[in-house]
Amino acid sequence: MTTSPNKPQTDAEKKRLLAQSSGEEAWRSWGPYLSERQWGTVREDYSEDGNAWNSFSHDHARSRAYRWGEDGIAGFCDEKQRLCLGLALWNEQDAILKERLFGLTNSQGNHGEDVKELYYYLDATPSHSYLKMLYKYPQQAFPYTELIEQNRKRGRNMPEFELPDAGVFNDNRYFDVFIEYAKADVDDILMLITAHNRYAVPAPLHILPQLWFRNTWSWGYDDTRPALSATGRDDILVQQADLGSYHCYFDGKPNLLFCDNETNFPRLYNQPTSGYFKDAFHDYIIYGNLNAINPQKNGTKAAGHFSFSVPAHGKVEVRLRLSKNQNRQPFHDFDALFTARRTEADDFYAGLQTNLHDADAKLIQRQALAGMIWSKQFYYYDIPQWLNGDPATVPPPANRHNGRNSDWQHLNNADIISMPDTWEYPWYAAWDLSFHCVTLAMIDPAFAKNQLLLMAREWYMHPNGQMPAYEWNFGDVNPPVHAWAAWEVYKSECQCSDGSGDLDFLERIMHKLIINFTWWVNRKDADDNNVFQGGFLGLDNIGVFDRSAPLPDGGRIDQADGTSWMAMYCLNLMRIALELALHDRAYEDIATKFFEHFLYIAKAMDNIGGEQCQCIGLWDEEDEFFYDVLRSPDGKMIPLKVRSMIGLIPFYAVEIIEPELLDKLPDFKRRMKWFLDYRPDLASLVADWNVPGKGNRHLLSLLGGHRMNKLLQRMLDESEFLSDYGVRSLSRAHQGQPYIVSCATSPMSVYYQPGEAETGMFGGNSNWRGPIWFPVNYLLISSLRRFAAFYGDSFKIECPTGSGIFLSLNEVADELSKRLTRIFRKDQNGRRPAYGHDERLQNDPHFKDYLLFHEYFHGENGKGLGASHQTGWTGLVAKLLQPNI
Repeated sequence: MTTSPNKPQTDAEKKRLLAQSSGEEAWRSWGPYLSERQWGTVREDYSEDGNAWNSFSHDHARSRAYRWGEDGIAGFCDEKQRLCLGLALWNEQDAILKERLFGLTNSQGNHGEDVKELYYYLDATPSHSYLKMLYKYPQQAFPYTELIEQNRKRGRNMPEFELPDAGVFNDNRYFDVFIEYAKADVDDILMLITAHNRYAVPAPLHILPQLWFRNTWSWGYDDTRPALSATGRDDILVQQADLGSYHCYFDGKPNLLFCDNETNFPRLYNQPTSGYFKDAFHDYIIYGNLNAINPQKNGTKAAGHFSFSVPAHGKVEVRLRLSKNQNRQPFHDFDALFTARRTEADDFYAGLQTNLHDADAKLIQRQALAGMIWSKQFYYYDIPQWLNGDPATVPPPANRHNGRNSDWQHLNNADIISMPDTWEYPWYAAWDLSFHCVTLAMIDPAFAKNQLLLMAREWYMHPNGQMPAYEWNFGDVNPPVHAWAAWEVYKSECQCSDGSGDLDFLERIMHKLIINFTWWVNRKDADDNNVFQGGFLGLDNIGVFDRSAPLPDGGRIDQADGTSWMAMYCLNLMRIALELALHDRAYEDIATKFFEHFLYIAKAMDNIGGEQCQCIGLWDEEDEFFYDVLRSPDGKMIPLKVRSMIGLIPFYAVEIIEPELLDKLPDFKRRMKWFLDYRPDLASLVADWNVPGKGNRHLLSLLGGHRMNKLLQRMLDESEFLSDYGVRSLSRAHQGQPYIVSCATSPMSVYYQPGEAETGMFGGNSNWRGPIWFPVNYLLISSLRRFAAFYGDSFKIECPTGSGIFLSLNEVADELSKRLTRIFRKDQNGRRPAYGHDERLQNDPHFKDYLLFHEYFHGENGKGLGASHQTGWTGLVAKLLQPNI
């Protein structure tokens, strides 16, 4: 057999993924499942007032045992987070060891919560056979107080005070600490720490690889304690009932330190309790307290303490091996294994990037995917236990039973989940996760499918059919994109195989999504007229009002986006049902149901009140744009004329029914024809295109040709939505003309804000009033390609509007992709728009090719904003860079 020159010569990583999927080898039993922050989360909140940020602070984190999870720098653990591995550092200047990342709480930051560290996820394979990240550690005292005080002084209209602003990286006075993991086998883990001194003078550095057990013995269910103990051979014996025995080896004979993962009650609560507490290594190393650590060299937390003077512009290394098997020479093959795993990672990505020829694009894509793999986290939250408390602890406040998440008592989560961000969002968000899965399917479709199914399982989905939104309020409402993601993942896997897809997955998810769809229809369509209210819907502060809260004057908002999302949901479920019907004719009936339901919604978009009501629709004929409509208590209906992403979301509801598909499904075809004949008012909403020799293709869309043209004209207008970096979430027309509406309290307005939020709505930590967001842009691109598949290249639109340049819809989609990926790509001057005017990030060889994937991006200059590591949905850039996707 001839081997293609573009095909890697080794398929080691693919073989590992196949072995994982078949159940032969558990390559994902260990992974980067330890979050960067557990403090300040809802799970750890046992306060009276429900203020999670204040309930468990960063200052408490080093001294207080967590209840529901663990955190650590470059953390690694087993899939149930019983045993954790992470890194601690000390530069002989800090008042505490650096063993977890620091950031501002929601009330401390002038734009909400925000991590104040510099770290990068550089590489990863889906099986976790190889992982690499970088942490930049200042050699001066870490400016904890200055970061808090400087941001406290700044208003919402000012930029944030970041770690580099404190001058701690000036003169290159810092360490680049690279952390790499390689697996020799499923339960044989190698850790390599390489610290580079970027300064021109030698500098002291203490490196402490740490090993500890999550505290499960203090809660009153099972007091069996696992154990870490020195063996006398410079290694640590690890013993845990479920994991069995492991051996942790250190290269270089460090000082082995032991304590317990227990709360320091004397420090935090002034209670005279004896013990070797969680923060013992701080007291021992920094303050010289010899009594802090256990002289018997055993406990539930341990570290190997290495102390170096790192040469000027030099480096030091620390090597560790955690293995199920005893090994008399644990480091004899260490370097060779790392070399092999790096090569296999290169081969894996070479296969993915065969048709991607630009080196910078390859780097961006690989780091985007690395960030998504590093963002897999163990998430543990048992609502009944959280509400009631544990037998061996003080009961939680009684009002908890009527507070946050109290109506989600079925929820019991203890799984590996793809998180939006490991510090700012160390909890899952269901609609974010849908976008994650679309990208993850490029490299690990099995994991992507399992994630989508997980959100619909009985211990996640509410008995009423609602999917959990996110930890701060599981009952909040996010856009229903799960069906779209399931279909995209299915198609992606078909393209990567012989054309056949996982019908079992599609059928399982279909059954669950029908239940969720019913919840939407029953709960969010107040008048049963197929116009939806919805609530939050993921676009935090895009409108005049907080749509999760009651309106100031009463009444409600009929949402153009909520209704469009539901139309899209109908078409997604119809398409899934049609695919299943090719194999099981029973699904033809289900496809028919969603076909008809879509048409009812499409009709309602024009006539909210129904046939007997003299009402307006969500489409405004004068402005030729979709708007939300405010229904006041006295029955008046007022369009909220904000030109925002809300009015573009109708693009998302689009599907094509091919004539050859109809011929294979005669029952569906017959019912569709009857329905369109019987309801000519609805039939007019379906566009037909005769295919010579085949018959009619049918386009199902909320947009006829005229409306699509008008929306495209606005969307592609650079004075409105079109930025050099994608589609803005609010028209720039509102920069000079804010939309203002009167209400009971005071006039409320929406104006264009291309950067950080200048309003405190939703905590002030995100902004949809002008910046570029990847998920909604990606859906626009996907929808344009569906329209292009129907209309063909003969349909052209001016792009940009007013330019005199006419492009096909596919070419418009290409242009939007180009503008979005431009955010990360180097321009002709070698500058990346995402890094704005920061000269260090743009030009320094130790910064310029390490990428951060922000939550959203400035509408005018493309600068990264919001959470700095939200590879989750911004990871869609990896899809956009991939040819033919």
